[in-house]
Amino acid sequence: MADGAASPIAELLRIMARLRDPVGGCPWDVQQDFASIAPYTIEEAYEVADAIDRGDMHDLKDELGDLLLQVVFHSRMAEEAGLFAFDDVVAAICDKMVRRHPHVFAGTVVSGVEEQTLAWEAGKRDERHAKGGDLDHSALAGIARGLPEWQRAVKLQKRAARVGFDWPDVNPVFDKLHEEIDEVRAEFAAGTGHAALEDELGDVLFVCANLSRHGKVDFGAALRRANAKFERRFRRMEAIAAAEGVALSSLPLAEQDAYWNRVKREEKAGNAGSQQGDYR
Repeated sequence: MADGAASPIAELLRIMARLRDPVGGCPWDVQQDFASIAPYTIEEAYEVADAIDRGDMHDLKDELGDLLLQVVFHSRMAEEAGLFAFDDVVAAICDKMVRRHPHVFAGTVVSGVEEQTLAWEAGKRDERHAKGGDLDHSALAGIARGLPEWQRAVKLQKRAARVGFDWPDVNPVFDKLHEEIDEVRAEFAAGTGHAALEDELGDVLFVCANLSRHGKVDFGAALRRANAKFERRFRRMEAIAAAEGVALSSLPLAEQDAYWNRVKREEKAGNAGSQQGDYR
């Protein structure tokens, strides 16, 4: 960087301030607030994960920049309100990382990852108590309600498991899954109402999250993989049908299924069958 030139982060902060300038800034940026920007922050985090899933390092660089912009955006709005600034955000996370890693910065000894994770959670709990705003002593205390619900489900299960409330192995989880599916089937047959069906479907999804946890499979990654597989196969179905002069929407389900099975055979022949599982 040339002498006197602004650092890249300083330039980004300057750009954000300019965009938020009520006089001559961007009208869209000026009218935003924390609540309106929050969905974009979540979306950018998922786009980072998507770039990692695809192994696209060029996209990852761009998506990390988009995610950084979200931090800068929130920080700028906070600074305008006299709450805190970007430097305060950076200072806070630096302090937190040093405080929560005494085994790195303060000579504390831990036996491994598991002990360090427990110490991390204990540190977080102590910090909540020190703030005086959290008198919840439950093993489930402090799990954010803003998380995607599948992620919150896994965190709830992990916390409960730490005090011994967990199945000893995966077999009872399968039994529970079959039980919950039967209950969903009964609700569909009985037609007792939306609330009851929602409740039973939720139980199925919660058990699926538990199943992924016991298998040490990331629930979100597994679902992203299933989504990607479905999209890939469905688009291929459309392409084959179009090449044959057929509109997929004009076909009955049985004929659409024939295209689906054709795509599956095509993938298997092309050694794409290493993708485990199947949508249908």
